Amino acid sequence: QVQLVESGGRLVQAGGSLRLSCAARGRTFSSYTMGWFRQAPGKAREFVAAIRWSGGVTHATDSTISRDNAKNTVYLQMNSLKPEDTAVYYCAAGDVGWQAITTWGAYDYWGQGTQVTVSS
Repeated sequence: QVQLVESGGRLVQAGGSLRLSCAARGRTFSSYTMGWFRQAPGKAREFVAAIRWSGGVTHATDSTISRDNAKNTVYLQMNSLKPEDTAVYYCAAGDVGWQAITTWGAYDYWGQGTQVTVSS
């Protein structure tokens, strides 16, 4: 079992930056793929970025994902934010390979989400 808690979401002006954090509780954090997804009102959940246990990363947006296994935490650094980045951002964990890494249904564990609002 892994419990995930996101933080760092807030209201920010366009062009600003945010770093989201996801703290995990569970012994197997370091072995899991960690992902960030987002969901805007009326839209489907979409992939943002993911990082495998080996450190390999993939991104769908202009963001940077990183992890600190010693702190059981994964981060999402977002710069040059735009109003269209407004969404609830979710952290996810699972034993996910490269083929399914962008698929939200492949992840087993989810946080409650953190709201990011970008004003124009």
